[in-house]
Amino acid sequence: MNNTPNQPYWTTTFQKQIKLYLDGADRQSMLQFYKEKKVSGFTTNPSLMRKAGVVQYEAYCRDLLKEIPDMPISFEVFADDIGEMKRQALLIKDWGKNVYVKIPICNTQGALTIDLIRELSHAGVKLNVTALFTITEVVKVCEAIKGGAPSIVSVFAGRIADVGRDPMGLMTAASEACRVAGDQVECLWASTREAYNVIQAEQAGCAIITAPGDVIKKVSGFSKDPWQLTLETVRMFKADSEAAGFKL
Repeated sequence: MNNTPNQPYWTTTFQKQIKLYLDGADRQSMLQFYKEKKVSGFTTNPSLMRKAGVVQYEAYCRDLLKEIPDMPISFEVFADDIGEMKRQALLIKDWGKNVYVKIPICNTQGALTIDLIRELSHAGVKLNVTALFTITEVVKVCEAIKGGAPSIVSVFAGRIADVGRDPMGLMTAASEACRVAGDQVECLWASTREAYNVIQAEQAGCAIITAPGDVIKKVSGFSKDPWQLTLETVRMFKADSEAAGFKL
């Protein structure tokens, strides 16, 4: 007798049209994902690099580019002065043809970097404009980079959800703004929290979603049926209780 329960109304809507980028700075993990071709690109930031123990910023990046020469990879400026941001951006962009220079939408004093973004983009610097949270910011960025070099517009959907707001409306509007700005402008869903965000990002029209490795690994299980998940979960509970030696 088959004891498998009737399948519920559970469907997977993932069309595999969105590009997956790995968000992190652990060199070993990045190289593993690159060699296994599980992603189409990489994003980093100073916080992730600090967490990974990076000390020599330029040396770390250049070494990584020797191993990953043909996928987009974003390295961020860390200056707070906008003039110094420009100097760092021009240095970083020369590290490799696949490098995107991450520029935050403002500095720590709240001064917008739109003029710098426009200048760099139209000088041929590929940008990843980061730390965006509103459609107003997205539209300003898209206006600045329209007609410029290939660029990524990173909207922090996960952090928006963290404060109790649904990011889907913003992400859909941001994706449309990027589409209107031109084929060289891509909207990226940033600060990914769970695997379902990949489906949401695709539904919103985003070109890219960047996620930590543990989230990307879960994407391969999107076709798994719920009964299999039931069995796996119960078996996990059983194995762990036995390993712990629990007794009553």
